[in-house]
Amino acid sequence: MARRKRDFYDVLGVDKGADEAEIKRAYRELARKFHPDLNPEGAEAFKQINEAYAVLSDGRERARYDRWGHDPDGTGSGGGFSSMVDAAQEVINDVLRRRKPKQRGRDLRYTLEVSFEEAAFGCTRTIVVPIDPTGANPATREFSVVVPPGTREGAVRMMKGEGEGGKGGAGPGDLHVIVRVKEHPTFKRDGHDIVSDLPLTFAQAALGAVIEVPTLDGPVKMRIPEGTQGGRTLRIRGRGVPRSAGKNPGRGDHLVRVSVLTPTNLSPRQRELLEELAHTLGEVSKHEPNKKGGLLDRVRSLLDG
Repeated sequence: MARRKRDFYDVLGVDKGADEAEIKRAYRELARKFHPDLNPEGAEAFKQINEAYAVLSDGRERARYDRWGHDPDGTGSGGGFSSMVDAAQEVINDVLRRRKPKQRGRDLRYTLEVSFEEAAFGCTRTIVVPIDPTGANPATREFSVVVPPGTREGAVRMMKGEGEGGKGGAGPGDLHVIVRVKEHPTFKRDGHDIVSDLPLTFAQAALGAVIEVPTLDGPVKMRIPEGTQGGRTLRIRGRGVPRSAGKNPGRGDHLVRVSVLTPTNLSPRQRELLEELAHTLGEVSKHEPNKKGGLLDRVRSLLDG
């Protein structure tokens, strides 16, 4: 003999006059209590709860049930039952999804190395980022990263929402691209200015000269004033780093730090000429070439600034 089914209202613990909200609230509470994932011994009760809710949550099926009760073959109220059970299952799945804690995806970090010139004038670089940073999934994604003019060492470009995926319906993390600038063999940066060193011979510093100076834009001819002292800084305007993006952003300057080379290993003739110069300047006698305060000491003094 088939086992007689419990009254659906009793299964949900509601009165026959309960409205739709009361039935739904009772179903949610019982479903959370007896769901097999949360209560391994509640499978049978969970099945009955779904069956009862599938009928009582549908107006037409509820009316038929109130009139006829369970039909003789024990299948409930008829042809629409299967789809209603599916609907009920979807409701409980939604409840369980909401119970899961939301966790925002982790931020990802990528280090992008660019040249000194690329950082100064800006560039666009393509990077490859793993989809799964744990290594379980070897697939990767490509991104185009815009490095704007004047980018400094350690600057961070954030790509919102491109990090690790979230859990429980939470949003993804972000992708942080950290810019590293390669050192230049000649140039240093000071804000938007470029700084470089320029060694001069004693003659160039004393007499003046026109020297080619390397800059970000290539060699530039610069006039060295007569009598330039070691340690002096000369300025080439508008040859530094762009201050922003655009056609005419304005630029910093190129600063040239002068140093004067001390002559060494002088030939007899060179020494004679230097001593002659010292004699004309009244700094040393021809007969006292090594006298303290002579030309060579004077040269060294000039070179030291």
